[in-house]
Amino acid sequence: MKQVVSWLALLLVLSTGVNALAQSTDHPFDPGPDPFAEEDEGPQISDPLESFNRGVFWVNDKMYFYLLKPTARVFRVVPQPVRSSVDKAFTNLGFPIRFVNNLLQLKFWNATVEFDRFLINTTIGLGGFFDPASNIPELAPRNEDLGQTLGHYGVGQGFYLVLPLLGPSSLRDGIGLSGDYYFLSAWNYTGLNFIERTGVTAGETVNFLSLDKDTYEQIKKDSLDPYLFIRNAYAQRRQALVDK
Repeated sequence: MKQVVSWLALLLVLSTGVNALAQSTDHPFDPGPDPFAEEDEGPQISDPLESFNRGVFWVNDKMYFYLLKPTARVFRVVPQPVRSSVDKAFTNLGFPIRFVNNLLQLKFWNATVEFDRFLINTTIGLGGFFDPASNIPELAPRNEDLGQTLGHYGVGQGFYLVLPLLGPSSLRDGIGLSGDYYFLSAWNYTGLNFIERTGVTAGETVNFLSLDKDTYEQIKKDSLDPYLFIRNAYAQRRQALVDK
């Protein structure tokens, strides 16, 4: 039984990559602006592992519908304002990823903005549970991650990957996500042991998905081939983030 619990805990830890992406860019299930027109066109990213990727996509789909989302729906008994505040606090803790990657791209003004947002939200915002910085137009979030940093310096996306539980990625972004999570994630410097970090990150994931408005469900409903839709939309969205 202990081994089963440990395995499930590991799955939940892996699923926190969703949160890492959410904190550093946009909603992980949001494909971006209206990519339906591209769905029937050729792939926007090389996909030599399509058979493997589709298999992982299928497993992720089942895990989402039978484990993660049902748990998140139960968690919706917690009042929405409370869950939103918790989500803001976790986002605030993603500051090191955004700050360091802005510095790495020599976007010093954006790094300053991120520092100011963190300072204001951590103090006036009571540890990040509130987001008063958003009331200042000049302090709009400057979201960057290591995948974008690599892209900024000319590293291509490489081939498409579907990661277990983490979902759509690429060779470049997979490497970037690992770097962000293992070197820049605030949780790695809290002194918490593996089990404690697992509990925190599991709660983060469940809380995040409890706030989701069934975005993935809508994509599956509206798309003839959700795999192709997400692949092409992901590649376009990530390129747009690098180019901005």
